[in-house]
Amino acid sequence: MTAENTTNVAGIPPLPDTALTRRALALVRDTESTPTANHSVRSALFARLRADHQGAEAGRDYDPELLFLACVLHDIGLTQAGDRHQRFEVDGADTAAEFLTEQGLPAAGVDMVWEAIAFHTAAGIAERRGTLCALVHQGTGMDFGWDTDCVDDATGAAIHAAYPRLSMATTLTDEIVAQVRRRPEKAPPFSLPSELLRERSVPPHRTRMETMADAARWGN
Repeated sequence: MTAENTTNVAGIPPLPDTALTRRALALVRDTESTPTANHSVRSALFARLRADHQGAEAGRDYDPELLFLACVLHDIGLTQAGDRHQRFEVDGADTAAEFLTEQGLPAAGVDMVWEAIAFHTAAGIAERRGTLCALVHQGTGMDFGWDTDCVDDATGAAIHAAYPRLSMATTLTDEIVAQVRRRPEKAPPFSLPSELLRERSVPPHRTRMETMADAARWGN
């Protein structure tokens, strides 16, 4: 499933189809694991549904291309190229910014995407940094099954048929923890990576993120 043909799937919002969104999606498909890539695209779809539910208008309240780019690239820090020396959210923001700058996106747009990716796990902060940042945070959370009342069952089923979950929460945990074990500096105290490492390191070795996903609407 690609950005070009989601318009043909009933119930799924159309993804922006530009040269830049196609290149970003190709980068994600080529460098991320399939569960993580699918999570990234689902997050973009859920973010659009959240925007519609809140009455946010594309082109007036947010840029739909930037929203897609921030959502689809939000876990690029879990790739080999994005595995640097900061927590994965910041490494991902830096990696996405470099890619988008190389592609010619203006600096203002690059900065907005950087902030949305860097803060996508920061509940209580992302919601106060503008519509784009809030929608990326909300879209990624919705893919974990949180605050999904605005999504009907048929639409949720269509999204998951197109982009299967494939134990997404476990895959993300494994990828984050593997990075931290190689580079402990990527898990500053009290950060999400630090907490995931702590939980994965002690019995029963299952993190709260996985357990919450198990119990949430979409499952793991």
